[in-house]
This record gives sequence, C-alpha cells and structure tokens, in this order.
Amino acid sequence: MDTKSISKYMSLILRHKPETIGIALDEHGWARVSELIEGISKTYPFDKEMLEQIVATDSKQRYSFNEDKTLIRANQGHSIPVDVELKKAQPPEFLWHGTGEKYLASIEKTGLIPKSRLYVHLSTNEKTAIEVGKRHGKPFVYKVLSGKMFLDGQEFYLSKNGVWLTKQVPVEYLQHP
Repeated sequence: MDTKSISKYMSLILRHKPETIGIALDEHGWARVSELIEGISKTYPFDKEMLEQIVATDSKQRYSFNEDKTLIRANQGHSIPVDVELKKAQPPEFLWHGTGEKYLASIEKTGLIPKSRLYVHLSTNEKTAIEVGKRHGKPFVYKVLSGKMFLDGQEFYLSKNGVWLTKQVPVEYLQHP
C-alpha cells in the first residue's frame, strides 16, 4: 500500500470517522498516535516511521503532532464537531473558492455553506482554488470579498496549513472573476 492511499485513509479517520478503526478523538480533534498506528496497521502495513513520513511530506500539511508526538490531528476539514483551536484572524482583502460548475445554481441562492464540514474553505490564490474546483468536475472559481466580510463582522480563521475558514459566505460577497 502506498503512502498516498494510507494518507487518504488517515484523513478519513482523523476528519470524519475515527470509529472506522475503533478510536475516538478528544474535543480538540487529537487522537493518540499509538492507537492510530495500531488501528491502521490492522488493515495496512503501518508504523510510526510511515506516519512521520506522511505528516512531514504531505503537500497540503493536513496533519499536526503535539510537541512530544504522542497525539496527532487533522488541521481542518472535519465533519465531526471538534474544536481544533483555530485562531481568529483578519483575512486579506480577497480570497478564492473553487467549486464545480454543477453547484453554481445552489451557490447563487444560498452563498457558500460548509455542507458536511464545519467551515467553508477559502484559498489565498486563484490557482489553488482552480485545483480545488477540479475535484468537483468542471472548475469554477469565486472571488470572495473577504475584507468587506470581515469589516461587516464575519469571523475568519487561519488554519495551520494556510487555509482560510469561515462559517459561511453570503451571496453578496461573491464575485465572478
């Protein structure tokens, strides 16, 4: 099994379904490293060295260890209610959101909503948003008036891996670039 497949499995466990391998996350999304390794190794060959390699080389920096590497968590993207202790931050004037064209009619009515996740994910550049949009079919990118949203009282959070998060983006803050 390649590390990319194991990383995807780990993402499923740490963001959505820890019960898949019989573990639980604490209120901040942390899992015990020993329990994660034991649970994954029942399905795939897996050890601490592989885990550290996945965390260190993940291009999206999805995971974080605590200081002594006894706990691990996904940095964001959860569908289960956890508080990953995000820091409120003032966003740049504009952020970007990539989606599939098939979702435009819904977005034009409701704005951007988190659906199964806890937050709407926003990118700092259009190129990244296009890549995200490609995962959902033919990509479409919105320019988000994040600076105006912030001035109007909307809260933003910056995750450890540089993804901007907010609870929702109303239609009036969306532009077609």
